[in-house]
Amino acid sequence: MITSSTALYWGIFIGIAALSWLVSSRLKSKFEKYSQVPLPGGLTGREVAERMLRQNGIEDVRVTSVAGHLTDHYDPAKKTVNLSDSVYASNSIAAAAVAAHECGHAVQHACAYAPLKLRSRLVPIVSFSSNIVQWVLLAGMLLIKTFPQLMLIGIVMFALTTLFSFITLPVEIDASRRALAWLKTSGLTSRETDSMARDALQSAAYTYVVAALGSLATLLYYILIFTSGSRRD
Repeated sequence: MITSSTALYWGIFIGIAALSWLVSSRLKSKFEKYSQVPLPGGLTGREVAERMLRQNGIEDVRVTSVAGHLTDHYDPAKKTVNLSDSVYASNSIAAAAVAAHECGHAVQHACAYAPLKLRSRLVPIVSFSSNIVQWVLLAGMLLIKTFPQLMLIGIVMFALTTLFSFITLPVEIDASRRALAWLKTSGLTSRETDSMARDALQSAAYTYVVAALGSLATLLYYILIFTSGSRRD
């Protein structure tokens, strides 16, 4: 028998899944579109990143190339800005926006930006939890009547990943803000191309929002299972 709360959850879950697909498709479309627009001045993603780091007084961060598509990231442990193949050597608006965004994280690191520090501290814990949380939750659901505490432990572990998703939001939004401000003040983007860079980074930000909402919906689902399954008949 399907309860009203279960039906509501599945409605929310399906809605978020559909939204996630739409946002991902939109991001891919935007990136491909702005990858065809050359950056005024012709700097590649690598050159944009190196210039932004240099102008922010950051001398101990390297810019490297990594395989894949949209695999760009900043590694605070190794102090590297890692740009994907489609960004590293490209001189497009999309490449410039992504490269500047990742350098925005390096600037956050140099400035000891509090949300980034908190996220970095959670990385080892979340990495460990994410490797075993599904097994803990599965075992917890099977033993919900005899050992409900196991399910509760799994929920706490999953809650950490949800918290991580929400802490990621201000980190990513702030990195984009720093990137767009620098691109504009450095003169690398014109009035027209500035709006393109903003559009590309906003599309990327929406993916983090949807991921956080999806994680929250899944957490609520596990809580629903726990509260209904652990009741004594």
